[in-house]
Amino acid sequence: MESTNQVFISFALKDADLRDKLIEQINKESPELTSVFMPEKKSWESAWKEECREKVRGCNGAIGIITAHTVRADGQLWELRCVFEAKMKILLIGDDEACQMSAKKFPDLLRDEDILPWNSSNIAMFLGKLQR
Repeated sequence: MESTNQVFISFALKDADLRDKLIEQINKESPELTSVFMPEKKSWESAWKEECREKVRGCNGAIGIITAHTVRADGQLWELRCVFEAKMKILLIGDDEACQMSAKKFPDLLRDEDILPWNSSNIAMFLGKLQR
């Protein structure tokens, strides 16, 4: 994949504050990377879905912020589906609550995925892999 210096951030709308925190962290760790995300979640609109798919494909990888809100976040789940379909590098990070949730509580899309704790070393390691 050609390097675009972009990372897609997937989040539930109720976690916009966590998205902002992650963008700050990315800017500190890897200022050459641009964070890309869908500010609105309109998963019922085909035009929104296509725009999302295009934004995802334009990135080197993705970071999914997984919280208890993810379970009901149809827009975020569509974003993550696009990332998985594109076979992109992805880091799923969660808050303490998400990391302790039973896999049975997550949608099928995420049941077999590893959700790592949100910490600077996990994020830095992933960002380093994107820039190779």
